[in-house]
Amino acid sequence: MTDTLDIIIVNWNAGKPLRDCLLSIKNAEKSGFNLTRVVVVDNGSTDGSLDAIHTAGLPLTVIRNPENRGFAAACNQGAKESKADYLLFLNPDTRLFRDTLSKPIQFMQQPENAHIGICGVRQVDDLGITTLSCARFPSVRIFFGRTTGLSRILPRAFPSHVMSSQECVHSSPVDQVIGAFFLVRKSLYALIDGFDERFFVYFEEVDFALRAKRKGYSSYYLSDALLYHKGGGSSEKIKAKRLFYSLRSRIQYGFKHFSLLEALALLILTLTLEMLVRISLAIFSLSRSRFNETVMAYSQLIVFLVAKGWK
Repeated sequence: MTDTLDIIIVNWNAGKPLRDCLLSIKNAEKSGFNLTRVVVVDNGSTDGSLDAIHTAGLPLTVIRNPENRGFAAACNQGAKESKADYLLFLNPDTRLFRDTLSKPIQFMQQPENAHIGICGVRQVDDLGITTLSCARFPSVRIFFGRTTGLSRILPRAFPSHVMSSQECVHSSPVDQVIGAFFLVRKSLYALIDGFDERFFVYFEEVDFALRAKRKGYSSYYLSDALLYHKGGGSSEKIKAKRLFYSLRSRIQYGFKHFSLLEALALLILTLTLEMLVRISLAIFSLSRSRFNETVMAYSQLIVFLVAKGWK
């Protein structure tokens, strides 16, 4: 029996890139599997993102949310009715190459790779240069190194969370692959109950990969399969909100997976040294907008922590 694949795309005001993404799915090679559904979950877009997308000629299902439910919740919503063997969570600001689907699926189908639960590909920019594709599981030491700059001065003692393009030359097992192309076995998705919806956006795929590892499934980075990823996307329009959600999700991740002492250390680091560094950089860059965005993001974070806690 031929394996099946469902693709889930969460959209929020992605505009034309969403239609380009769907067209690339249509044109991608589909040997060795059947593409059974492409599910677009729209989180209350107001930019006409969904106009004319049905012309893509795909087995398309559109779910319209009246408001933004968050990325993790929308991913689970899109996967809820799936009966496929594989699920691909794909960002709307991506474009597939000819073999972007077939290579990872064929890799996952090999019996010796049954322990691999998640597969990612090499992501490239407009110039074909490798961009953020895989990463290490975060730790307090990693966050401290990034905040202080020690990750650049002493990379062995304070490794970067993000793996460099030099580290992404060859295919290999990794802690996590980046969620713009997140191919998972449906059986694994069901085993760990999908994404944790407490992560509104950011860190949801990190949390997923760590929980998968604890169940005995690894993540694998496939360097010879390519994906164009624009990056930033619609979140560029709401930089303060983006920073707030990034900081909030980081703290939520820490209190979920770190020891209490480590989680508290991360919280203190975020609210003291890192906040001062970000505000100082905004001042020295003479950017009023950057300063306002930073202050607004941290204000929202403090309000959230006081009102609801961080657990």
